Formats: sequence, structure tokens, C-alpha cells
Amino acid sequence: MMDYVNAFWVGGLICALVQILMEKTKLMPGRIMVLLVVLGAIISAFGWYEPFQEYAGAGAGVPLLGFGNVLMKGVKEAVKEQGLLGLFAGGLKAGAVGTSAALIFGYFASLVFKPKMPK
Repeated sequence: MMDYVNAFWVGGLICALVQILMEKTKLMPGRIMVLLVVLGAIISAFGWYEPFQEYAGAGAGVPLLGFGNVLMKGVKEAVKEQGLLGLFAGGLKAGAVGTSAALIFGYFASLVFKPKMPK
């Protein structure tokens, strides 16, 4: 039961902090999304993300912080295996499944809901 509670409050806190950032600054949503991915990668580089995710579960893994963590883990593994070339290939390989799924499901959603261009 506590796993659900921790996921809920940590994920909610991340969302609330992002909402405050959007309200109080002039940062565009795209820049805030990039900020979250980079922050997740930095936290992962220091080795702090794994304990954080063990505590928060999906509350830490689902937001964009989790995507930064996935990218950094992929880069770390690829650099160990391939050297400098892994710096470029690792993040792409690790993030490919999530990115592909987002594109495919987004396409299917557009077929079902018939999106219209804004006027």
C-alpha cells in the first residue's frame, strides 16, 4: 500500500513543482520538458536516481525525469561497451522503445479521434 502512496505523492509533487515553474516564470512548456529530462540525466549521472526510484516507484519513473534517467543509463552502458562511440549511440538505443511507442500510439489516437487543425 505504501508503494502506491509514495508514487502518488512524489509524482504529484513533481507535477506541482512544474506547474509552479510554469506559472511563475516565462519558460515555455517545451523548455521545461527539456529541463526535466536533463535534470533526470544529471541525477542519474550522480547515482541518485536509482534510490529515488526505488522509494517513489512510478512516481519517479513516469515523469520526464525518468526519461532522462533511461537515456543516461543507456549512455553509461554503451560507453562501457563501445567507448566514445557509445556516448552517441547509447541514449538513442535506450530511448528508442519509449519514443517509438509514443509516436505509434499518437498516430493511432489521431486515426480514432480525427484531430482538426486550429483556426
